Amino acid sequence: MRKLLAFLITMLFVSCSAFAGTFKADAKTKRIPAGTVFQLEFLQAVSTFSGCEGDSFTATLKNELATDASVILPSGSVVRGSVSKVNTAKRFSRGAKLYLDFDHVVTPNGRQIPLDMAVCQFDKIYIDGALYKNLGYGEAVKDNYNRAVEITKNATNYGLRAGDSAPGIQYLTTPICAIGGFIGGVGYWVGDSVADMFRKGQDVYINKGDILYVKLINPIDVPVY
Repeated sequence: MRKLLAFLITMLFVSCSAFAGTFKADAKTKRIPAGTVFQLEFLQAVSTFSGCEGDSFTATLKNELATDASVILPSGSVVRGSVSKVNTAKRFSRGAKLYLDFDHVVTPNGRQIPLDMAVCQFDKIYIDGALYKNLGYGEAVKDNYNRAVEITKNATNYGLRAGDSAPGIQYLTTPICAIGGFIGGVGYWVGDSVADMFRKGQDVYINKGDILYVKLINPIDVPVY
């Protein structure tokens, strides 16, 4: 009885090994290397204003991924993910942060391949991968200062261009416009900086149809037949 049982177990092991070897031999994969950029078109809107942690989203691949003259992932392939975290906008111009988690891509034969990806192109990307529009009060004051400098430069240039129609008059208009621009710029800087103390930071919006550029962190092997 023991010999018969041992024989049956051995035959079962050999059969399973042969089946596994056949499956492995028939299955072929193509590798998409790390660093590959996916262009994803979002099929629904995602934002820090109305979204929350756990919200799912779906996007489609816009760029065809191919190698050795064979298509690995055609355009239109579906990528699914979710919102992993949301930091809401707060006073003192502290902007919201949106964290996205890309879960898997669906291959042409229906397989779901896990993804490890990060957004590589957006208005602003924080060091931890968060998407944001403005960071906080310090950044707002700096932006206001840059705008004030721009106001002064534009006013000064306006005074200089007065000489195009009346030669010599720019010696009068340039300093007047420069002083006016400086006063206006300082007024804008101070006024808007005070307002930014009470103003909420900006929310992050990804609208339906927007295209996001996302980079593959780890390579994936896609089955092809």
